[in-house]
Amino acid sequence: MPTLRPFRLRFKPAFRNLFAVLAFLAGMLSFAGCGIGDNRAIAMQQVMRDSARYTTIQWLDSSRDFGTIPEGQNLNVSFRFRNTGSSPLVITQVRPSCGCTVPEQPQEPVAPGAVGKINASFNSVGHPGVQRKTLFVTANTKGVQNYSLHFTVVVNKKTS
Repeated sequence: MPTLRPFRLRFKPAFRNLFAVLAFLAGMLSFAGCGIGDNRAIAMQQVMRDSARYTTIQWLDSSRDFGTIPEGQNLNVSFRFRNTGSSPLVITQVRPSCGCTVPEQPQEPVAPGAVGKINASFNSVGHPGVQRKTLFVTANTKGVQNYSLHFTVVVNKKTS
């Protein structure tokens, strides 16, 4: 009966070196992209932890009714706010209530006294009827940091 030997990959020396170089490059590339969005995320976390940087906000639009649109139309919505405090206002997160709404989070802090806005796009394809959508916003504000912005639209079903 033949004896079983353990299976080992055997590469020629040239392939071993190539494999080592490729593994090294893959590792470097995986770390190269890490710093791009991480600096902003770290800064956002620091702002939210430091209550001395908290400010106040006044929503100029927190609920909107857009009437009626035909199915298939994209609806662009915006909600305005004013920084009524003395520190820069940072919107750290904007999340939609569903996948048919895509928000745009402000990238820059809003100076004290200045007005900013949060934009979103609602895709009405496959959503006939009354639509009530919500954007969940997190900001560096005193007291409450989480807000809900609402919009309503009636989508007329597409007739074929």
